[in-house]
Amino acid sequence: MEKADIFERLRNGETISSNDAEAYKMREASFVTKKLVVQMNNATEPTEIRHLLSQITATEIHESVTVFTPLHINYGKHTKIGKNVFINFDCVFLDLGGITIDDNVLIAPKVSLLTEGHPINPAERQSLIPKPIHIKKNAWIGANATILQGVTIGENAVVAAGSLVSTDVPDNVIVGGIPAKIIKEINA
Repeated sequence: MEKADIFERLRNGETISSNDAEAYKMREASFVTKKLVVQMNNATEPTEIRHLLSQITATEIHESVTVFTPLHINYGKHTKIGKNVFINFDCVFLDLGGITIDDNVLIAPKVSLLTEGHPINPAERQSLIPKPIHIKKNAWIGANATILQGVTIGENAVVAAGSLVSTDVPDNVIVGGIPAKIIKEINA
């Protein structure tokens, strides 16, 4: 049986050793993406920004999506963005592990979505551990929040500005702090 390519393996959550025969492909793909990201971040027309983001993600970005650049993405093809999403200035998406942003999500300035981590053991530290991030519909991620790998943000949830989210957030709650904890429930 043929081994899956490195990007499929990443998307499936496989830890990739720095000695992996295909590891170089991650850097190569990131440099290809970087060229498109530079073009996107220098574009001024919303239509052009969406067109370039569609190329970066290899998906069709809906016309209802608004992105205020700059937006920094290291790979792009593992990012899926729903309809009526707003992404504000200076966000960072490390998406080798997969990022899914559902409809009607608001992402404030300087938000980091980080699907990639490394082993704690120093001998293995150069390896890459990918785990997906899922932001469910109607969530609002506050300014300068960081969402770590493997986290799901529930429907209608709010992540307070400056928070570090390292565990799943239930639907209909506000979380905040470092590490983020539930502050209150949202009664809709």
